[in-house]
Amino acid sequence: MIPDEYLQTFVVECGELLEQMEEALLVIERDPKDPEIINAIFRAAHTIKGSAGLFGLDPIVAFTHVAESVLDRARGGEVIIDSTLAALFIEVHDHLARLVEHVIEGKHPADEIDRDSKRLIARLETYLGDTATHYLDESLIVHAIKAVEENSNGVETDYWHLSLRFGTDVFRNGMDPFSFVRCLNTLGSIVKLVTIIDTIPPADEMDPESCYLGFEISFQSDADKLAIENVFNFVRDDCVIHILPPRSKIEEYKRLIKALPEQEMRLGEILIQCGTLTPEELESILRIQSKHHANEVQRPLGEVLVEQHIVSPPVVNAALEKQQQVKENKKPETNLIRVDAEKLDELINLVGELIIAGAGTNLIARRANMADLMESTATLSRLVEEVRDSALALRMVQIGGTFNRFQRVVRDVSKELGKDIDLVISGAETELDKTVVEKIGDPLTHLVRNSMDHGIESAEIRLARGKPAKGKLKLNAYHDAGSIVIEVTDDGGGLNREKILGKAIESGLVTEGANLTDKEIYNLIFEAGFSTADAISNLSGRGVGMDVVRRNIEALRGTVDLDSIEGQGSTIRIRLPLTLAIIDGFMVAVGETTFVVPLDMVVECIELNAWAGDTSDGQYLNLRGEVLPYRRLSEYFDTKGDRVQRENVVVVRYGEHKAGLVVDKLMGEFQTVIKPLGKLFSGEKSIGGFTILGSGEVALIVDVPGLMNQIEHEREVGLSYAAVAA
Repeated sequence: MIPDEYLQTFVVECGELLEQMEEALLVIERDPKDPEIINAIFRAAHTIKGSAGLFGLDPIVAFTHVAESVLDRARGGEVIIDSTLAALFIEVHDHLARLVEHVIEGKHPADEIDRDSKRLIARLETYLGDTATHYLDESLIVHAIKAVEENSNGVETDYWHLSLRFGTDVFRNGMDPFSFVRCLNTLGSIVKLVTIIDTIPPADEMDPESCYLGFEISFQSDADKLAIENVFNFVRDDCVIHILPPRSKIEEYKRLIKALPEQEMRLGEILIQCGTLTPEELESILRIQSKHHANEVQRPLGEVLVEQHIVSPPVVNAALEKQQQVKENKKPETNLIRVDAEKLDELINLVGELIIAGAGTNLIARRANMADLMESTATLSRLVEEVRDSALALRMVQIGGTFNRFQRVVRDVSKELGKDIDLVISGAETELDKTVVEKIGDPLTHLVRNSMDHGIESAEIRLARGKPAKGKLKLNAYHDAGSIVIEVTDDGGGLNREKILGKAIESGLVTEGANLTDKEIYNLIFEAGFSTADAISNLSGRGVGMDVVRRNIEALRGTVDLDSIEGQGSTIRIRLPLTLAIIDGFMVAVGETTFVVPLDMVVECIELNAWAGDTSDGQYLNLRGEVLPYRRLSEYFDTKGDRVQRENVVVVRYGEHKAGLVVDKLMGEFQTVIKPLGKLFSGEKSIGGFTILGSGEVALIVDVPGLMNQIEHEREVGLSYAAVAA
């Protein structure tokens, strides 16, 4: 059984790795030879396999191992990731996601999942073929190895190969070289032994107390390299030993190196961990390296290892790559910490309560007229504001992660529709609240699929209209006036104004002869049940989806807008608040009621009486040559209280539109904790919530976009009637 906390970590990490794999797979189709992208896919698969192995999740390990082997060949240039192989690996990605889902449910994969695993493994194995076995070049160990091969009659065997050269002082130190050879039989059996006597001098020069012997041995054993080397511990300083494992498969060592834990290790430590080097061999080679250092600049350890034929170049290169990988991964890992989103929500709520409590303390200080206390509360307010900004920053994430998920959507839907569509992403680094990012995914999916199905034409129609055969869909995000704007743009056929109006009249949404602006007609596509599709498909055309888009966006205190040019394309523009929790507000009084206007939307404040002479019909002002529509909040909300002599206008801007809100009193900036309204007020479009003041009273938060839409509607209708009357 896997502990829940470990299982949760495994599932979360697998989700992130699968997301990275998918992003890389969608890019690799356009650039199949990019080594960085191939390595990114390989690392994701390798890490998933390693993590699954820790928990004994054999189905995931077995499946991922084959995929990893194909990717390894792709890294080596033996396999090219073309569109067919990329599509296969997208299926591999989806299947891995299903296997991880079974881990979440705590169940073994169903028979159908097992069959899918076998089917995909069979398809992957076609890219492996007869993988050649790589060997170390045995000729590097000197001509004596050839003698052993000749004595083996050319038959390849799975034996260890030992190359021994005893020092001249072995006899003087009381050692018998052949006793060490006989000791090998305790670990296995000597298959072939050749005595090397090349260093024996002429008889008249021979010293009877000196040793001139060497041996080349083929040795069969199940022991590891360190155990075999330990046989020669007592003679280590007086002999040179080279031990080559059976067949000396380089790929096996490279795999072992890749599987090592992500921790900083020196080159020698990595080679010891994977079994290509023993501690004694490392000490010996370090002595050789230090001797070079006495006369010249010290050479890299890997260079000396290869020169002395201790380790093959591919294995050294694999170890160096592992070192570099750990260095690249170390900094992000040490700077990041995973935090539960619920804990961040709790922190934001506590900061909100702190803001309310601070406002109450400030109010008491003002009423008591205590200068020291007011100064202290001012400092407290500044610190609370910094804490607020830091807390909100913790929840801010880049929208690029959401945008990148649509690479897969565009790929799959374009193939289903038989269209060639390219997705262009910009503004991916734009940040907004995590809650907003999570909730905007579904509306964006509807808009993207709708643009591909209804907006972008088929290749034949596009060519006939003089357009490129490949359609273009753009996702863009940017900040504007304290909001984030997300645009979905296509270069398709645009919206047919007359067709939309006719369909709306036919369905009873609009009465015949109604005087509607172009924007109002286009926005009819967001009405429930409205559709101009001639045929129903599994993508769209059932009259559902676009009304859900608008409802979801409005639930986030946002707006959706649409611009279209027939024959050229459409742009759907979503405008959302940066955060749903705490904002800077500008407090105003209207009669006996207090309102808060989001400070980011306030442009300026002016006195209404100063512009009285320029008032045309009581609803517009000439503000420095600009026509500014305005509304009295006292009339709009029907508030109680006597009308004041000196009224003020708060000029607000949302997107491209400006308007004036006439109020009785300006009360200054105020940190606002947004509290949602109850279900009873769910239909109210001009109030975005409420906040609690330091006095305990409630202030309503003006929903500027909703209020401005009302003002803009009244203005456009008034202009339309005026044009008709003229």
